[in-house]
Amino acid sequence: MKITETRPARRSTSPRRESAAAAASYASSSNLGGAAPTDSATVMGIPEPELTPKVRQAIMTLMQEVESLRVEVERANNRLAHMERLADQDTLVPIPNRRAFVREMSRVISYNERYDAVSALVYLDLNNFKAVNDQHGHAAGDAILIGVANALMENLRESDMLGRLGGDEFGVILSHTDAEQAMEKGRQLAQAIQDMVVDHDDNKLRISASYGITTFKKGESAQDAMEAADRAMYAFKNAQKAAG
Repeated sequence: MKITETRPARRSTSPRRESAAAAASYASSSNLGGAAPTDSATVMGIPEPELTPKVRQAIMTLMQEVESLRVEVERANNRLAHMERLADQDTLVPIPNRRAFVREMSRVISYNERYDAVSALVYLDLNNFKAVNDQHGHAAGDAILIGVANALMENLRESDMLGRLGGDEFGVILSHTDAEQAMEKGRQLAQAIQDMVVDHDDNKLRISASYGITTFKKGESAQDAMEAADRAMYAFKNAQKAAG
């Protein structure tokens, strides 16, 4: 039996390609604006016959709602970041509070352990601060605290961190600083406080500070370091009292 020769049938254009082409053509002739997608049939998975003007308008409305939600989420994240910054800032002076300071100290301790680095903590306590409040009022005490914070910030590096630990106590994290260097820095900071003069209600107020230092040690917590520096500070304060 003779087998007659047959030509292979021509392959028709892929329905998917036809659908994408039709959507692209529709998008280019649409009057819905430049923000409209140029290939909605492909992107959204909608068959070309169903891509009617009403469907397309519904898609655009949905996209606008999604964009509005994105903007709202971004605003909410910004508000949350702002609230977190407020939660980490002291209520009187624009420096970190104890919560933020301890968190940073924990980070520095971990860094030192990982990279075998050395850093230190200076713990400062104002002398006779209660007497200022009793004699001149709490507004004068606040002025003293603001002045102390400014004096300390002016004498620190950008890599250091100053925080108010509560009341009349301040802490300074000195990165890449050994015990000898930290002791010298503590002396400088105490001197900067002593040299400070605060004008308040025609009064020139002065105050001094005691300090103690410690270096961060492997295996210790931020609380351990804080207590070590606090003990060193009180030892310094008692020595000053004994000296007259």
